[in-house]
Amino acid sequence: MILNMSEAGQGPALILLHGLFGAGKNLGALSRGLTDRFRVLSLDLRNHGASFHASPMDYETQAQDVIETMDRAGIGEAMLIGHSMGGKVAMRLALDHPDRLTALIVMDIAPLPYAHAYGSELDAMRNLPLAPGLTRQQADAALARDMPDPALRSFLMNNLILGDAPHWRLGLDEIAEAMPDILDWHDATSPPAYRKPALFLFGAKSDYVGAEGQKAIRKQFPHAELVPVPNAGHWLHAEQPGAVLAEINRFLRSAL
Repeated sequence: MILNMSEAGQGPALILLHGLFGAGKNLGALSRGLTDRFRVLSLDLRNHGASFHASPMDYETQAQDVIETMDRAGIGEAMLIGHSMGGKVAMRLALDHPDRLTALIVMDIAPLPYAHAYGSELDAMRNLPLAPGLTRQQADAALARDMPDPALRSFLMNNLILGDAPHWRLGLDEIAEAMPDILDWHDATSPPAYRKPALFLFGAKSDYVGAEGQKAIRKQFPHAELVPVPNAGHWLHAEQPGAVLAEINRFLRSAL
């Protein structure tokens, strides 16, 4: 199961994994800031971007997608950077296949179950009438009834393809079915921990990585650095791109 990817730069392989409802291009600022030293591959996870639609979406399966894509690209080992859901994919791969990673960077997520169900957002997108001639303004007005946050609507509508046959790039049915797995997390039993270099960045204004999350990180990633990013929430790489990129470059210089 080979994932869609874009590639830029030359050097050691570095793979970027986006979050739920996103795509590889969402991490474009990071990619552009790293291509001077690395071969950067931005992947679209299954049911996202231009990748295939398929069930299931548990993290073992998604990690295997990344490994198969690495194999197709001729990459034996790589640095891995993941945000949110992509961070969970990265953690699962690191715990289950540590020999495939040289370094791990996770942004604003912890190895814990979460309660953000996104049921109303999924229902709103699946119920949007996708008639020929649909405009972005019409779609925005229809979604606003169930999604009052304009920033969230704008983000989700990046996945809406208009024209003669409007459609969502997202595998909405597959994502809805898999939401319990996406929100969940199962502690690894073998190996018990990832002992290579790891950096966990989290937004100082985000509630995704609190005291419980930091405890879980230290248990499963005992050599991890935990670094808060000031004046940033969950979308820390978009809100504070310079600070995030500086921390990533600092970490990679010391880890490699």
